[in-house]
Amino acid sequence: MQGLLSVVQTINSYLSDYILIIMLVFTGIYFTIRTRFVQVRCFGEGWKRVFGNFSFHGGKHEGGMSSFQALATAVAAQVGTGNIVGACGAILIGGPGAIFWMWLIAFFGMSTIYAEAVLAQKTRVVAEDGTVAGGPVYYIRKAFPNGFGKFLAGFFSVAIVLALGFMGCMVQSNSISEACTNAFGIPGWVIGIIVAAVAALVFIGGVHRLASVTEKLVPVMAILYVVGGVIVLLARVRYIPETIGMIFKYAFIPNAIIGGSIGYAIKTAISQGVKRGLFSNEAGMGSTPHAHAMAQVEKAHDQGVVAMIGVFIDTFIVLTMTALVVISTLYAGNGPLAAGAADGIQKTNMAQMAFSTVFGEGLGNSFVAICLLFFAFSTILGWNLFGKINAEYLFGKKFLIVYQVIAIVFVFLGSILSNDLVWELTDMFNQLMVIPNVIALIALSSLVVASAKEGELSWKQSKEKSKK
Repeated sequence: MQGLLSVVQTINSYLSDYILIIMLVFTGIYFTIRTRFVQVRCFGEGWKRVFGNFSFHGGKHEGGMSSFQALATAVAAQVGTGNIVGACGAILIGGPGAIFWMWLIAFFGMSTIYAEAVLAQKTRVVAEDGTVAGGPVYYIRKAFPNGFGKFLAGFFSVAIVLALGFMGCMVQSNSISEACTNAFGIPGWVIGIIVAAVAALVFIGGVHRLASVTEKLVPVMAILYVVGGVIVLLARVRYIPETIGMIFKYAFIPNAIIGGSIGYAIKTAISQGVKRGLFSNEAGMGSTPHAHAMAQVEKAHDQGVVAMIGVFIDTFIVLTMTALVVISTLYAGNGPLAAGAADGIQKTNMAQMAFSTVFGEGLGNSFVAICLLFFAFSTILGWNLFGKINAEYLFGKKFLIVYQVIAIVFVFLGSILSNDLVWELTDMFNQLMVIPNVIALIALSSLVVASAKEGELSWKQSKEKSKK
């Protein structure tokens, strides 16, 4: 097991330090240029489409979801432990400057996720019973309608079922269990039974129940976390300028805080920003297109601009709140990490320590535990759906009951087992998913560009009509 762990860690280091950086940055820049900065031009349109469809009672949509429900499901998957534990890990290893690289990858990632949502809409399929399915496997097969495309789609499906459907949910429930045990003293197995039981109720209810839960859960959990973060920042307001300065300073001279040569330090800061940025916002990974494919919209472009807002909320609001709270309390003002990593402080307890500096230990630990519970549970729901769609693609509908049983077992096991190998395997398959997904995105870029042009023209015409 130790030998396998070492092999997986080596693979992950090459994927995150070299392959992913090149692929994700190239793809983001490529679509940013090809769509003429769609994430800037259509940012306002995206927000208007989100709030134009906002509702806590979206109701059922024949075979799919409303645009807001699809966004809520996507954000449910995006906003998870990566926004708290992942962000803390990136800061601890790569220094505060890792957040700058997270922002950069998210900015370009907004154009990538636009492309993913557009292609998911254009290639989705509607079954005889009216149910809608879509995602990377469908646009991969469109891009390569031959044996190569079949192999890429199969490879992607296996990777996402393992990474998100099974091991990823185990990782999320482990985070819930550890946080609740530390904060409330509840045994891990009790947490596991409760989380697995509630998850099973949602899984059994299908897409409509999932959409109904996420459209209510996501806004509440995001607002709760942001409000808590704002309270901490108000208490530490005099350190905000120093906090912002540290993010930019250590993005380019990170060796001043994490040691080593400037080349090594920059590589570490960038790789942590890219790896944890991908795990957080999932742009380019190929997960959230499954939700966006189900949105009932007039044009593919409409859901594309909504999808961009998901990345913005995930990274520039929720993850940034974690970063500002952690840096302003633990780094700024000669905090315990001002000179770099310190004994006893790990990525799993950094957020609780940061909030505890203002809330007090008991309330700080409880607040982070509750937020982690919301974040990780919502991710379990979204990831289960994405794995389910691909399990059906691989084995048919008859296999779905087996898939759900295995998924529920993994949710429970995650609450009582902590295994470095599982975390590393989840990272590996998450990263491997990017390769076939990005290849297909580039191959079908002309469809994305055409959709962006069509959407821009339609949006201008609608604004002119409203003025009249």
